[in-house]
Amino acid sequence: MKHWLRLTLLGVGAMNSPRFAPAGLLLRCPGHRVAFDGGPGAEPPAGPLDAWLVTDERAELRSVLRRRAAARGVHVAAGDLRIGEILVRCRPVVHTSHPAYGYRIEAGDVVVVWAPEFWEFPDWAAGADLMFAEAAAWDRPIRFRGGVGGHASVRTTGERAARLGVRRLVYAHIGRPSLRAMDAGARPPGGEWGVEGRTYSLAFSR
Repeated sequence: MKHWLRLTLLGVGAMNSPRFAPAGLLLRCPGHRVAFDGGPGAEPPAGPLDAWLVTDERAELRSVLRRRAAARGVHVAAGDLRIGEILVRCRPVVHTSHPAYGYRIEAGDVVVVWAPEFWEFPDWAAGADLMFAEAAAWDRPIRFRGGVGGHASVRTTGERAARLGVRRLVYAHIGRPSLRAMDAGARPPGGEWGVEGRTYSLAFSR
């Protein structure tokens, strides 16, 4: 029997985006709902949540997310999660000077990756059916001060995803350099711009 995994982008913006709400995702499957990241303007709609997972427990929006998650009866945290037969695996990414993560969501024969921020493309995303990825930088990476990581470029991410067999790549953490490219009509290589409010549905077998 086929079941559906539905993933809705709550926001697709990088920090302080002039256009988009903070990158966030809502996962829905039969009887369950899980939020990932987000923030003001990118919160899960009303209804119960199993969990609210984050990719950076020290992010600037952590206090806001904690308050809003608490109001929904859940805690903000990074970690693994099992909901029914779906396994959400928290995996490390190279991004900054403190631990940061992405998520590999495994539902039967389907794999979805939520990794909105990284300096190095995560090899554990290989073979994903759908990946939501970094897009803060366009054609050149953004390096943090002190050489402690940063943001990979859209061009590099697209090339690496293709080499590792990612079937569908959606850019979901769009920064100012990528906004300028978008406004100029540029198309991301090997992927597509994420759209706030869009739901991506995948069928899986238990």
